[in-house]
Amino acid sequence: MDEKELKILLKKLPLTPGILGKEEYFNSSVMIPLVKINGEYHFLFEKRAAKIRQGGEVCFPGGEIDRLIDGDYKDTAIRETCEELGINKLHIKVLGQLDTLIGPAGITVDSYLGILKIKNIDKLKFGRNEVEKVFSIPVSYFLKNEPEKYYVRLEIHSTGIDQNGKKIEMLPVKKLNLPARYSNSWGSRKHKVLVYTKTEEIIWGITATLIYEVISKIKGLN
Repeated sequence: MDEKELKILLKKLPLTPGILGKEEYFNSSVMIPLVKINGEYHFLFEKRAAKIRQGGEVCFPGGEIDRLIDGDYKDTAIRETCEELGINKLHIKVLGQLDTLIGPAGITVDSYLGILKIKNIDKLKFGRNEVEKVFSIPVSYFLKNEPEKYYVRLEIHSTGIDQNGKKIEMLPVKKLNLPARYSNSWGSRKHKVLVYTKTEEIIWGITATLIYEVISKIKGLN
């Protein structure tokens, strides 16, 4: 590398560091909706329709970025909120963005905190092909109640099983002359899973993590 190439490199370094290799993940975006009910802010939740991916689970509105439609991740969060809850984007006031979350299953989540300017959640014409129901819980509930903490174990495998039940080698350890230990699983570590159990529906995983992040900021913990 000469001086010219060094200058090119320096110009390409990001002013604000992002996530290296983000395009290798499933990139999604969600809205963390707040609605004001009787003078108090609530989180608004969806319960996913039974026949879609992760059916029956509680989540915030959101989905995968569509690079043909969305200009950025905020556009994704707004579009998905409008589609799933049946509201106009003029009724969404985006307040800000949380840090990007990287999930253990190869997903990134860019989340936005927003106020929904609606009078009655019972009158929302949500998309029933994706949403079974919507409900709200006061933010104050989560300020007073800690989530339960559980764990799963994450491991890396160089081999897998195809749809016919045949073992496949995804990383040819022996052929590449890599250390033999990589023929077995490695990198085993615990991953914390947050769960709120004493709510209308069980709230866990990424949704619970996002709630906990918001609550921690309100409490001044981060």
